[in-house]
Amino acid sequence: MPSPVWRLVDSGLVPTAESAALDEAILEAHISGEVPNTLHFYRRAAPTVSIGYFQKVGESVDLPECERRGVAIVRRKSGGSSIYTDSGQLIYGLVLRDKELPADRTDSFCVICSALAEAIRGFGIDARFRPLNDIEVGGRKISGNAQLRRKGSVLQHGTVIVDTDLEAMDAVLKVVRSSREGVVKPSDRVVTMSSLLGSAPDMDEVKGRIADAVAAKFKVRLDGKRLSALEKDSASRLVEEYYGKNEWNRRF
Repeated sequence: MPSPVWRLVDSGLVPTAESAALDEAILEAHISGEVPNTLHFYRRAAPTVSIGYFQKVGESVDLPECERRGVAIVRRKSGGSSIYTDSGQLIYGLVLRDKELPADRTDSFCVICSALAEAIRGFGIDARFRPLNDIEVGGRKISGNAQLRRKGSVLQHGTVIVDTDLEAMDAVLKVVRSSREGVVKPSDRVVTMSSLLGSAPDMDEVKGRIADAVAAKFKVRLDGKRLSALEKDSASRLVEEYYGKNEWNRRF
């Protein structure tokens, strides 16, 4: 019996507002049955702070420093903490039916994050899933992940820290109270693939290993496709309504 076919979309470098809108547009199209389960890759074309839905901007972000450095701010509709991203980080979004994941939230994170960790281990890095939603190497985060669930569909998206500007990360993010000792700046909690390997791996190889690991985990075949016209139109609408507006991005 042939394996089910899921879609693989690589959007490359994407502007900040559009990057957040694309994830939601794919989710909307999936809910309506217009597109199959989809693995989406992109990188942000500009340095960006992505804020969790419930986070207060002033508590986690140094706004004057963001403005000085030209770091964009976007509020996603999934939860979690504020994170710094730039073109050195690979961002993925996986949209699938909720029945294809365990009902328990932690278990569902484990399924997808375990595939990502397996892909990272392919580079000789001892990456492991840490509940609720992180992948760590030696206690430091190399991938953070979040979920958004709607009407029987799930979007899980997250970063893989291939390489990034840690100095900028420390400058624009505030340290939120942590139960871990020794965390005095945001970069104390993260590690990059480049620092572990001595140089940044090829981004296409990282994408390929993740795609292979996801396909193996769900026993499917991934077929490279483009976004539909419906998804592109939805993304444009979402930029206009939400992600391109300060009223949304800085609402709390």
